[in-house]
Amino acid sequence: MNIRKSTAADFPHVKEMLADAGLPTEDFVPEYLAFVAEVDGRIVAAIGFQEFGNTGLLRSLVVAEGTRFTGLGRRLVSALEAQARKQGVSEIWLLTSGVDSYFLALGYTERDRAQVPREIRRSAEFAALCPESAAVMSKTLG
Repeated sequence: MNIRKSTAADFPHVKEMLADAGLPTEDFVPEYLAFVAEVDGRIVAAIGFQEFGNTGLLRSLVVAEGTRFTGLGRRLVSALEAQARKQGVSEIWLLTSGVDSYFLALGYTERDRAQVPREIRRSAEFAALCPESAAVMSKTLG
């Protein structure tokens, strides 16, 4: 299993994976794709990130059916957090439906929508693509 920074060539396959998983793709662009994971040269997982200065929005962690529950998602989140720290990001936010307990285990905290920074509230994912019922979570990076 290999985790690496994504390239533009990865984007079409990852966008298809996101759509197959029922995750938003309408505003997902190649610049948001951060890391991919490969097994035998085949992309089996990916994670995206949208940066807003010292704050960021975790975009669409997706792991293929056959590789779930292997720790791969956790490794991608860890890689993303490390890269975000290097870039000066101090806090990561996310929206999720149904996997909030997963992110709680990774140190994210449930937050009220009113606490979301303005620049993230203006993102298409927050403003239009994710349902109001989605859990809002954040993590301060040390």
